Amino acid sequence: MTQQPAPVLSPEAEPPRPRRLHHVDNLRVALTVLVVLHHVALTYGNIPVWYYTEPAQDPTGGLLDLVVIINQTYFMGLFFLLAGYFVPGARDRRGRRGFVRERLVRLGVPLLLFVLLVRPLITTGAYRLYAEGAAAQGAEMPYWLFYLVSFDPGPMWFVEVLLVLSLTYVMVRGLRERRAERRGAAVGPVARPEDTAPLRWFGPVVAFTVGLAVVSFLWRWVNPAPYWPFVGLPSPDYLPQYAALFTVGVFAYRGNWFTRLPGRAGWYGIATAVLGLVAFLVLPVVSGVAAVEPGTAAALSQMVAESFFTIGVTLALMVFFRRFLDRRTRFSGFLVDNAFAVYFLHPLVLVGLGMALSGWEAAAAVKFLVMAALAIPACWALAGAVRAVPGARRVL
Repeated sequence: MTQQPAPVLSPEAEPPRPRRLHHVDNLRVALTVLVVLHHVALTYGNIPVWYYTEPAQDPTGGLLDLVVIINQTYFMGLFFLLAGYFVPGARDRRGRRGFVRERLVRLGVPLLLFVLLVRPLITTGAYRLYAEGAAAQGAEMPYWLFYLVSFDPGPMWFVEVLLVLSLTYVMVRGLRERRAERRGAAVGPVARPEDTAPLRWFGPVVAFTVGLAVVSFLWRWVNPAPYWPFVGLPSPDYLPQYAALFTVGVFAYRGNWFTRLPGRAGWYGIATAVLGLVAFLVLPVVSGVAAVEPGTAAALSQMVAESFFTIGVTLALMVFFRRFLDRRTRFSGFLVDNAFAVYFLHPLVLVGLGMALSGWEAAAAVKFLVMAALAIPACWALAGAVRAVPGARRVL
C-alpha cells in the first residue's frame, strides 16, 4: 500500500494524537472472544494442546478440530497487525526509554505474573497425573521439577513474541534515526495522510500475499517443528506471518491505512477468503494425503491458498468493523477495557469450567456450545473484578 510522501514534522511540533479508532478496539474484542472459543474447542476436540482436555468420543470432535485449524490461519496474525498499529504512536509520545519502560510493564509484568501465579493453578490436574505416573514407576515427581520440565508461557506466548517485536522496532528505529542524524537529515515522525487521501492497495496487497506465501513455505520447509519448547510457541510455523503483519501494522499507522482503505477492499477480502478457504480444504483431498510434506509443490499450493484466505479475512474484517462497528458504547467500552485481562485470565475460567462439567456426558459440539456460553461472560466478569483491584489496571 502506497501513498504520497508526507512532510516531516518540525522538532518543535508535537505529533497530533490521532482519533481513536473504535472499530479497531471492537475488532480486538472479537478476536479475544475467538481466543476463548479456540481454547474451548481444544478442550473438547482431538488436539491435546490445552491444560484440560476431554478427547472427543463422537464425530463432532472433528468439526471442532477444523474450527481450530481454520482459526489458527488468521486470528493471531490479525492480533499482531492491530498491535503493530499502535506501536509507532506510542513510541512518538513516550520516547525510546518511556516506550521500553511501558512495554516492560504492560507486557513483561503480565507475562511474569502468568508463569508464576496463573500457570501453577491451571496445571494442578496435569501435575497429579505426572506424579501418579512417576509413583507407579517407583519414582518421585516434585512439583518444582514438573514445573521446570513442562514450562511454557501458555497463551501468553503472544505477549512474549509481541514484546520481542516491539523492542526490535525500537532498536531498528533508533538505528535509522542515528543514521539520519549523521547525514544531517530531519529526524522525527512525519505528518500522516488525511483520511480521504487515496490509497493504492490492490497491487501491494496481492504482492504481499504471494510474498508471505513463499516466505512461509520456505520457513516451514527448513523449520517443520510444530512446537518450540520452553519459549512455548505452539505455532512457530506462523512466525513469518506474525512478524510480517506486525510490520504492516507499523506502516499502516504511518500511512493511516486503516482509515483510508476503501470499502471495495472488503469485497475483495470476502472473495479471496472464500476461494482461499475452498482451496485450502480441497487441496489435501486432491493430493490424497492429510498432512502435506513440507517443501513439495502441494505444500506451496496449500500455502498460497492459506495466505490468500488469511489476508482476505483480514481485509474483510477490517472493512466490516469500520463500516458497522466504529463506535463506543458503555457496554462495548467495558468489553474493550477488559479484553487484555480476559486474554490473561481466561485459562483459569476454562480449566475450572472444564473440571466442573467433567461428569456430564454429551456430544463434543454440545459441550463446546455450553462451555462457550458460560465462559465468555464469566471471563469478562472475572476480568472486571480483577481490574477493580488497586494497581491492576496498570498492567491489565
